[in-house]
Amino acid sequence: MCALLNAVDEIEIGAPETTLKEVEEDLATARAAWVAFGAGRAVAYAAVRDAGPDGAVEIDHYVLPDHQEAGLRLLDLVEARSRELAAGAGAREAVVHLYLNVAPTLDLALLTVRGWRTVRRHHVLTRPVSPDTDPVPDLPAGVRLRPCADEADRRTAHRLHQETFVHHFDFRPQGYEEWLGRVAPNSGMDWSLVWIAAVDGIGDAAVLITRDDREGMGWIRTLGVLDRARGRGLGSHLLRHAFAVYARRGRDTVGLGVDTENVTGALRLYESHGMGLHYAVDTWELRLGV
Repeated sequence: MCALLNAVDEIEIGAPETTLKEVEEDLATARAAWVAFGAGRAVAYAAVRDAGPDGAVEIDHYVLPDHQEAGLRLLDLVEARSRELAAGAGAREAVVHLYLNVAPTLDLALLTVRGWRTVRRHHVLTRPVSPDTDPVPDLPAGVRLRPCADEADRRTAHRLHQETFVHHFDFRPQGYEEWLGRVAPNSGMDWSLVWIAAVDGIGDAAVLITRDDREGMGWIRTLGVLDRARGRGLGSHLLRHAFAVYARRGRDTVGLGVDTENVTGALRLYESHGMGLHYAVDTWELRLGV
C-alpha cells in the first residue's frame, strides 16, 4: 500500500511523500479499507473513516491511472459503507468527503457522473528552512511557550484545537479520546513537538501541533489561536518557532495545509512568511440518503 501511495505521489506531485508509518496510522483509524490488486501489485486503495452524528464521513481513494475499473469498484464499496455508517450514527444522509489532488490519477468523470462535486480547495504550502535563516524567535511581550509535557497539557491542546477551529470548514467536534486517536494513533506522537502558548490576562491561548515523521519535510498539523488572543503576533511567532525547531532538527523544508477560504487570514499569514504552493487539493462531496 505504501508503494502504491508513493507511486500516486510521484504522478501527482512529482515525488514520493508517503511513509509506512502514515499508512499504518491511516489503517488504525479506518472503519473499513480495501486494496485492489492487478499484475501482482496493489493498484487501488480506499478507506472509510467513522461517521459523525451529522452523517459526515471521510474517505481515502488512490488508484493508478491505468486501473480505473478497480478505482470504480472501490468507489462502490466506500459509498455503500458510508451509507451504513451514517445510518448507524442516526443521520438522515451520509455527507461524504474525499480529498484529491487537483490533477488526480482518478478519472474525475467517474466522480461527476455519480453526483460528486467540489466544495473547497486547500493548498499545501512549503518553505525552505535552515539554522542560518531561521533563528529561534523572541517571545512577544506577555507570552510564554511550553512544550506539551503531560496528560494535562494534552487535554489543553485538545481544548485549544477544538475552540480555535470550531468555525473552520468541515470541522467536527471531537471528544478528547477520539481526538487523541486521530492525532496520535498507536501512541506514535512525539509530544515534545507540540507547544502551548499562554498570554498574560488570558491564560492558555494558542496551540501548535507538528510532526517530524513525513518523508520530505517537517509538518505543521495545527496552528490555532483563540479569537480573544489575536493581534498579539502569536500566529507569526508559532510559525517562526516551527521553522527554527525543524531547521535545528536537520530538516530543510517545513510544510502545512491551509483552506484557501480560511476566514482568519491564515493563507495570507503563511505566504507573508515565505511559504509557497507545493500542490493543491480539492474537497469532493457526495450526499447519500440512508
